[in-house]
Amino acid sequence: MSTYKILALTDHRTHSKENSLYALLSQMASHTACSCLHVATRGSAQNASFFSSPHLSDLEVIQVTRDFRYEVTGSQYSRQALKVKPHDYDIILLRLPRPVSDAFLVALHELASDAVIINHPLGIIECSNKSFLLNFPELCPPIQLCKSAAEVVDFAQGRDIVLKPLREYGGKGLLKIVGHVISDDKTDWDLESYLPRIEPELETSGYLAMKYLKNVTNGDKRIIVVNGDILAASNRLPPKGSWLCNVAMGGSSVPAEPTKQEIHIVDTINPLLREHGILIYGVDTLEDDDGMRVLSEINTLSVGGFPQAERQTGRPIIAMTINKIFEYASHHHEP
Repeated sequence: MSTYKILALTDHRTHSKENSLYALLSQMASHTACSCLHVATRGSAQNASFFSSPHLSDLEVIQVTRDFRYEVTGSQYSRQALKVKPHDYDIILLRLPRPVSDAFLVALHELASDAVIINHPLGIIECSNKSFLLNFPELCPPIQLCKSAAEVVDFAQGRDIVLKPLREYGGKGLLKIVGHVISDDKTDWDLESYLPRIEPELETSGYLAMKYLKNVTNGDKRIIVVNGDILAASNRLPPKGSWLCNVAMGGSSVPAEPTKQEIHIVDTINPLLREHGILIYGVDTLEDDDGMRVLSEINTLSVGGFPQAERQTGRPIIAMTINKIFEYASHHHEP
């Protein structure tokens, strides 16, 4: 079996003890396919130049061993630090939280073009844009890319809608437009009042408009996929009085199983994601008005939840993920 020199890129300032990085890297460090494992944080002042312009600077890293653990102070990232050349690695794991600029991802791709980067930076740019869902309209609620107020008005006729900024994440910038019942046979959506709020985004990149689903409070299911295989799922429920299911916005998460519809969704989208170099991703589904699960989001940057999924399922999710990473590298790395 080939062995690999591995670099993980992260930002420890956003971490908690539940962050997947520590479970993944501590097990990866002792894997027979790992010859060397380093991690670098964007939270280090010494790495500021790299994370603003990767091709111009070296990188400060630390060696990862099997006892690598979360520390509240983050002081482990400055102990026995080493200076390295990022292009010397065989595998680069992107475990960076957003925001991550497209310029950084492009520069990283150019700098480490001989490495297997998981996920591929150019694939992240392409697939993280919410307009990527337009490749799969049959799997989604009614959707449309809107770049003008007229297109929003046209899409919204006779129904409640949600507008999603194309490059936002974690539920940020979502806007729900709900009609107000005037009489038994008339509803007013008052779209004109929303125009001042949405025109700036429309003038830059636009919105993905999506039909608002009345069953959204039944949960937003996150499905973790690695190399095309579903490893785990959880259903995220909104807090009382809200329609947003994001845990970061007060939602809760409970274990779940994928339905036949969701397995079909993953089987359908996976070939195109693989073409773009996306190995690890999260699929979000909602329940439509007919009770069917439909695709609402695809997440391709630093998907988490691996330790939690392992506890919930009793399956070795982390070891399975690491094995799939090395299998993928063995097919894509040029010696």
